[in-house]
Amino acid sequence: MGRLSRTGQALVALLVAIAVAAAAWFVFVDYPGSVAQLLGIVLAAIVTIAGLQLGGRLGAQLFPAYNVAEVAVEGPITRDSGGLGIPRGPTTPDADEIVAQIERADADRNVEALLLKLNTPGGEIVPSEDIRAAAVAFDGPTVAYAVDQCASGGMWVASGCDRLWAREGTIVGSVGVRFAQFRVAEFLEAHGVDYEGISAGEYKDALSPFQPLEDEERAYISGLVDTWYDHFVERVAEGFDMDEAAVRETEARVYLGEDAVETGLVDDLGDREAVEAHLEARLGTGVDVETFEPRRGLTGRLGAATSRAAFAFGAGLGRALGGDESGLRME
Repeated sequence: MGRLSRTGQALVALLVAIAVAAAAWFVFVDYPGSVAQLLGIVLAAIVTIAGLQLGGRLGAQLFPAYNVAEVAVEGPITRDSGGLGIPRGPTTPDADEIVAQIERADADRNVEALLLKLNTPGGEIVPSEDIRAAAVAFDGPTVAYAVDQCASGGMWVASGCDRLWAREGTIVGSVGVRFAQFRVAEFLEAHGVDYEGISAGEYKDALSPFQPLEDEERAYISGLVDTWYDHFVERVAEGFDMDEAAVRETEARVYLGEDAVETGLVDDLGDREAVEAHLEARLGTGVDVETFEPRRGLTGRLGAATSRAAFAFGAGLGRALGGDESGLRME
């Protein structure tokens, strides 16, 4: 399929380019006469290049070289527009970008199946749910493939796919939720800094790091964590056809390979070739995979460079302090 498609694409691009070049020569060179020849040649060259680009796009539409879209979920699952500040790598797409790629693949008439590549330690709850929902909405087979790790939020995402594949050494599991936050009240007091917060509502200031956490506030936050954990268990139980009690019995442990399969958190073990063979059997035809990635312009690339420097600084500072990020998360 791939060789025939690429040949068809090249032929269409060449024919379109020849047609455009001939038309450009007549319009810009031959017809105006010798006075305009120099300018005409330049214009003909420009139009010919445009024709090649147009022909390439047309050829790709008429002779698609792929029928499976691969979208990667790598690094901490979060989003740039807000959230609880979980750091991610500068080249890692955020949740909104990942959702956009899944939706773009779903709208592409050449795409018959979705391959979701997972390599994540987890992350924020709502962004994980957004990606899972996009996978559920995809019109066609959806297969998740865990590479090095598929923990916590990664499992939330994988629960929206038809099957989850992993390697024998892949870290899988950690079906749990945690809330972590720095409390600096004693530090401020020791340095003579007073904090005064004026709020309405008994629990409005419960998440403030500038005052001690009272027992009632701790119980309140624990209730939030328990509710999200219930949702997480429901998602995994439904997605992997497990009893909720069996999911809870994992106690947020991580598993490797065969243990993950026996537990029910992984459907199949195998390498990338095995996953593609599975997709071929599902589709009844050969598989050609196209990687769908966010399209970033110059501004986006400059932003990524800045993000890379900031991420490196922040990660180093975090390791030096030995602390944890604040917030409700699955990791």
